[in-house]
Amino acid sequence: MLHCNMIARSVPLQLGLEDLLGDLHHARRSLDLGRLAWLAYCEVRRWARMAGEEALAEHSSALITNSPHASREAFLAEVDVLIFELEQARLRAAATADTRRT
Repeated sequence: MLHCNMIARSVPLQLGLEDLLGDLHHARRSLDLGRLAWLAYCEVRRWARMAGEEALAEHSSALITNSPHASREAFLAEVDVLIFELEQARLRAAATADTRRT
């Protein structure tokens, strides 16, 4: 029973992460800085906290609140790092889900 509950709880987190990554990639391709800032600060931070990824939550918060970025390119470079970290979290979640199923 516990095994089923753990899998059932991880599925919405994985789906939420897939949606979030899709939104981030779209906003990044569109160079929609406002949407990127909102997604990074609100949505990434919310997802990371729900998933227990505290370092990722802190990074997403710091991306927006610490200091102004020197340029648009600097902000986009930081967003790219955040997206990479989310991709790594997705791989970790998939690996964890695979080990729970076996």
